[in-house]
Amino acid sequence: MRRTLAGALLLLTAACGIAPTDVVDRARAPVVDIPPPSKTIYLLKDGELSLEPADVQSDSVSSLLNALFAASTKPLGDLDTALRGFTLERIEDSLNPVPRDEVRLPRTSTLTIYIRGDGTLTRVGKAQIVCTAQQDPSVEDIRIVQTYGDRRPTRREGGLQCPEQVSPRG
Repeated sequence: MRRTLAGALLLLTAACGIAPTDVVDRARAPVVDIPPPSKTIYLLKDGELSLEPADVQSDSVSSLLNALFAASTKPLGDLDTALRGFTLERIEDSLNPVPRDEVRLPRTSTLTIYIRGDGTLTRVGKAQIVCTAQQDPSVEDIRIVQTYGDRRPTRREGGLQCPEQVSPRG
């Protein structure tokens, strides 16, 4: 019975004009090229933002920001930073809460960066922080919360974006 069924199928496929063939490779398989993780931070060169390599093991925003603030405690040669005297306390990402069942859309987040320092965080210092963090495309909005060592109130600033150019003043 099985032979009869197999023969009938063979006869049926031959009758419709389709000749069996082997698999033939025509081109490379399609692949997605994902760029390597960014392992760079923004420092200052001649008062302008300059993208510089960072000694980090991960491209996470947390690792990059830790490297950015660590650079402010080291000699930088012909580079500089506007973050001397400031320390990174922690970051909070709005994507960290437990995910809900929802339609999957491109995800973006608000990143809140907590820093400590008694000085005034200049526009250039903010740009270093924001531009370094926004290398991660999921970071859309950045808030910086500065706490002081004395009794001054905490300063909060939100809606920050990486500027095209930053002047060395301020």
